[in-house]
Amino acid sequence: MKKISIDEFKVTKPIQFKNLSSTYNLEASEDNIEDEMEEIREDLGKLQDTMYAHGKYAVLVCLQGMDTAGKDSLIREVFKDFNTRGIVVHSFKVPTELELKHDYLWRHYIALPPRGKFGVFNRTHYENVLVTRVHPEYILGENIPTINTVDDINDAFWDKRMEEINNFEKHIADNGTIIFKFFLNLSKREQKNRLLRRLEKQEKNWKFSPGDLKERKLWDNYMDCYEDAINRTSKPHAPWYTIPADDKETARYIVAKIMYDTLKTYTDIQEPELDDEIKANLELYMQQLRSE
Repeated sequence: MKKISIDEFKVTKPIQFKNLSSTYNLEASEDNIEDEMEEIREDLGKLQDTMYAHGKYAVLVCLQGMDTAGKDSLIREVFKDFNTRGIVVHSFKVPTELELKHDYLWRHYIALPPRGKFGVFNRTHYENVLVTRVHPEYILGENIPTINTVDDINDAFWDKRMEEINNFEKHIADNGTIIFKFFLNLSKREQKNRLLRRLEKQEKNWKFSPGDLKERKLWDNYMDCYEDAINRTSKPHAPWYTIPADDKETARYIVAKIMYDTLKTYTDIQEPELDDEIKANLELYMQQLRSE
C-alpha cells in the first residue's frame, strides 16, 4: 500500500480547485485498505484514551464538503473504535431562534470539546462564509445592527468574518485545542452519481431533498467561496487539508492517517504518572483485594 504524506494534502500555499484531483490511488485492494483502516482506527482509539487521561489537549475535527461528500459515513467509520465518553459530534444545521440571538460564532464556541476529548463539527463555523456568501440574504436573519439590506454585505464584511474566524481558531489553539480542518473534495460528476443512488435505492430516499438539486446548480459559486475561504484561513495552528473524496474508503483512510500521524508528533501526550505513594503500595492494594 502506498505510503502517504501529510504534506500531500495540507494547504500551505494558495490552491485552485481546478488543479486538485478528487481521486487518489492508494495502490491497494479494497481489502488491504480496509485492513489498514482497521489498524489505524484502533490506534486512534488507544491514543484518544491516553489523551483523555492526559487531559491537556482537546481535538477539534472540522468537516466541510458539498452534499453527498461522505461526511456522515466518515465520522461513523473513522471514530468507530473511540470510547463514546471521549468524543462528541455536532451537526450544525440552520441556526435556531436562540442561536440567531447571539453572534454567529456563539453556537460553535459552546460546542467546543473540553481538554481530553475529541469534538467533530459536521459542517462548521465556515458555513458562515460559505452558504451565507452564496445566499447573502441569510445574513439578514442574524439581525446585525449595521446590516439592513443585502447591499450592506460587501467585500469588507467578508474580510472581517475571515479575520474573526482566524482569531477564533488562534485563540482556541493557543489554549490547547488541536485543530484539523478537512475539505472533502468531491467532483461534480460523483455528486451526481451519489444523488442518483439516493433516488434509485428506496432505503436511501430519505436522504434526498429537492433542495440538493437547487444547490447543485450553484456548484461554481460554492467552489469559488470554498477556495477563497480555504486560502485565507489555512494557518499553521489550524491547517486545511483537501481530501480527494470520490472514493469514500480512500478519503476515510487519508483523514484517519493525517490525524494519527499529526497527533503522534505531540510527544508530551502521555498517561499521567501514578502518585508515588500509590505506586509504592500497589502490591499492598492487590493483597487487600485478594484477601477479601
